Amino acid sequence: QVQLVQSGGGLVQAGDSLRLSCAFSGRAFSTSTVAWFRQPPGKEREFVAALFRSTGRAYYADSLKGRFTISRDNTKNMVFLQMNNLKPEDTAVYYCVADQRLILSSLRLPGQYDFWGQGTQVTVSS
Repeated sequence: QVQLVQSGGGLVQAGDSLRLSCAFSGRAFSTSTVAWFRQPPGKEREFVAALFRSTGRAYYADSLKGRFTISRDNTKNMVFLQMNNLKPEDTAVYYCVADQRLILSSLRLPGQYDFWGQGTQVTVSS
C-alpha cells in the first residue's frame, strides 16, 4: 500500500518562496505519476503540477508556470513542489498525490489519483 506524508507549508508573505515535500512509501515510486493539487478556501480542488510516469515530463497549470516547479528524487522516494513569488491567491491546502496507472489524458483530474497525502496548509499574506 502506498502512503504519502507531506511536510512544509505554513504562513508566508507575498513574494516569499516555499518548498513542500512529500515522502512516498510503498512500491513502484519511480514508475508512478506524482502530482500536486490544491484547494483554495471555498473552492474545488485544482491541478497544480505533475510528473508523468512514462516520460518524466512535467506539466503545470497554465497560471502557475514559471513560479512553481515540481521535482522528484527517486533515490529517496520524495516529491517536491518549489513555489516562488507566492501570491495571496496561492493560499490553499496543498495535496501530494500519486498513481501507478494514470493515463496522460487524466493527469489534471483529481478523481483519477489513487493515493493522497494528508494535505498541508499554505497561507500567503499580502
